[in-house]
Amino acid sequence: MDTASLVQGLRFVDSFFPSGGFAFSSGLEAAVQGGAVRNADDLFRYVEDLLRNGIGRRDAVAVAKAGDALRANKLTAILEIDRELSAMKIGRESRLASRQVGKQIIRIAAEQIEGHPVLSTYLAAVETDRTPGHAAVALGLTLSAVGWKKDDAVGAFLYQAATGFIAAAVKLLPIGQREGQRLLHEWTPLIVEISAAACREASMASWSPVQDIYAMKHRWLESRLFRS
Repeated sequence: MDTASLVQGLRFVDSFFPSGGFAFSSGLEAAVQGGAVRNADDLFRYVEDLLRNGIGRRDAVAVAKAGDALRANKLTAILEIDRELSAMKIGRESRLASRQVGKQIIRIAAEQIEGHPVLSTYLAAVETDRTPGHAAVALGLTLSAVGWKKDDAVGAFLYQAATGFIAAAVKLLPIGQREGQRLLHEWTPLIVEISAAACREASMASWSPVQDIYAMKHRWLESRLFRS
């Protein structure tokens, strides 16, 4: 990967990117209020399980498959991946959050990245509700379009997910940024492992019932900081 490709891609996974992702906790807020996550050790196990059995086997695979489909210029395959991913997101708030972030990613990607008309075609499908436009698919397309290898794209997606949990946890739990950095360091080998596995998977799967239930409970909380 050359420096230009690296910098172009980093824009889309940086916290400065206007995706609105800061407004979502992906069910962590409900897990904190429900007592499942009370400290940094609980958070480590909660996110590790979600990375291994949920996001890592579903969304991460979608990132890799979307990148492959863009390189092959197969819009039909991209739409199929997007719709399958949507069907596997059983919580309404999780689906809506993923779609909001994905729409922001693909809008800017289609506007600014040249040489890949499939990005504009996919954006048109998203904006006319012919496809959901999930974040994993949009990011997989975008990073592939700027020249990232799919294992790097998957790793970036998982890292972004992990930092999102840390950012939410700092507001919800008695942990600070330094503790958050320790968790990110400890998750790094796992992210590398899952990235490699996701690139080899032919199909998506998911089994994270605890996290899915808390994500669905979030909308019923009496008070909340986050939208999901």
